[in-house]
Amino acid sequence: MLAISVKRPADIYRMLKSASGATPAAGATIEGMDDLKSGAPRPAAPPRRIGRGVFLATVAGGLSALWWGKAAWSSVSGTISPVAEAVLPIPSKGWRIYTIASTMPVFDPATWRLKIGGMVDQPQEMSYDQLRALPQESQVSDFHCVTGWTVNGVRWRGVRFKDLLAAAGPQSGAHALELVSAEVPYIDYLTLGQAMLPDAMLAWEMDGGPLPQEHGAPVRVVIPEMYGYKNVKWLAEINLVREPGVGFWEQPENGSYDKDAWVGRSNGYTS
Repeated sequence: MLAISVKRPADIYRMLKSASGATPAAGATIEGMDDLKSGAPRPAAPPRRIGRGVFLATVAGGLSALWWGKAAWSSVSGTISPVAEAVLPIPSKGWRIYTIASTMPVFDPATWRLKIGGMVDQPQEMSYDQLRALPQESQVSDFHCVTGWTVNGVRWRGVRFKDLLAAAGPQSGAHALELVSAEVPYIDYLTLGQAMLPDAMLAWEMDGGPLPQEHGAPVRVVIPEMYGYKNVKWLAEINLVREPGVGFWEQPENGSYDKDAWVGRSNGYTS
């Protein structure tokens, strides 16, 4: 698996500015993106070596607004691991889609189950239909990525965590949720207090339809007051634990993002 070191935005900018042969993402234009999508001819340019650090910093930092066409991606794909292609941010209706694995998890309604375990009185294993039979709530909220972009007014439908966990019966010593994604090895944590915020939910609908695969189908965490990396996609398992652990993007080798990713109160990385 590819280990990605996520840099601070200012550090990435300095890296791009100083790197030999690197072109700052800020130089992209709408005309340039149209050319990439349409396959229009472009002036020939001398070969350039793209440094691994520069490329991955650009990808992980989410600074680029380019729509990478097949031809553009093919020009650099030979210089990095195939897994890096999976973490390329792909613009989609204002979104940039990030993954850490080479493929996205596939949802099969007939076999999918959500497991709830750990420090609970009655472990649960819910089918998709059983999950959707729980009390439902709808909301409209903004989604903020730690890399600096926002999608406003996203419509979500799902279940609040208090209703989701009620049948399991969290034990008195449990103070946090371990959120395990089907996208191995993605994992993150919320305190029970954070999960019980009035606008936090487990969502199965987005903008009036079933949650799309790229957004975490069949269910994902939605917690608008925190940056996107806490909004775990492709959720497969919830474990009640004594205290929060270290999530994927909070690990030193993956960027050391803050455990508490409050929008506007967290800069997304440790200082």
